[in-house]
Amino acid sequence: MPPTDANAGPSSARPGAPAPTGAPAHERIVGPRADSVGVRSAPFTGFAIDDDDGDCEDTLDLRLPAEFLALFAGGTAYLLDQLPAWGPVVTRVGSFHLVPVRVDEDLPLIHRWMNDPAVAEFWKLAGPRNRTEDHLRAQLDGDGRSMPCLGMLDGTPMSYWEIYRADLDPLARHYPVRPQDTGIHLLVGDAADRGRGLGSSLLRAVADLILDRRPGCARVVAEPDLGNTPSVAAFLSAGFRYADEVDLPGKRAALMIRDRALRDVL
Repeated sequence: MPPTDANAGPSSARPGAPAPTGAPAHERIVGPRADSVGVRSAPFTGFAIDDDDGDCEDTLDLRLPAEFLALFAGGTAYLLDQLPAWGPVVTRVGSFHLVPVRVDEDLPLIHRWMNDPAVAEFWKLAGPRNRTEDHLRAQLDGDGRSMPCLGMLDGTPMSYWEIYRADLDPLARHYPVRPQDTGIHLLVGDAADRGRGLGSSLLRAVADLILDRRPGCARVVAEPDLGNTPSVAAFLSAGFRYADEVDLPGKRAALMIRDRALRDVL
């Protein structure tokens, strides 16, 4: 289960945002699919999760019921309140824009980042290009509960993000989840962009963007590896609070939460 890497060469600028490319899932989608896990829905209030398969943690194996998806006739992007249309925001480090991944164009860059040893230590996606591609396509072929994005700073791709519905994710088994909880995973791509405060500035901006664009979401959550101390520190600097330690497949994580009610305080 790869964690957020908030502090993990220049790339060509990518003009504009792409049209929505489909419905993604979450960054834990690695390796073969296991048997499905049943999900019971309570419309508009989140889900209770039945774990019929003990150790299954694949996001795509948490199948959303057809009757739930039918509520969103306009498309799966509704699970994240039309993230592709959120647009850019002004931050203290520049204009920042979450742009949904386009595999054919973005795979070489993301594959390079995943093979950086500082990133690979925590994301566990180093290796041949098809491993990164499978990871991305599994998300983009999902039901919309998560979306992989490039982070564009002043028009240049410099980070990779996954914005996901934590209440519809296996993470919900491990903490007191609330309806509409929204999760973040992040890696900063190039070494030159790490360790100078970019991660914390962008985490704060993206958390605020989620709270602004998703009015039903009261909390933004993350679960960086406890061993990734720069990432944990970046979340704290970005206004997240340390809520708990949780045992997840492959790591012990720090549960970080940014509360809507405390956004003007922290």
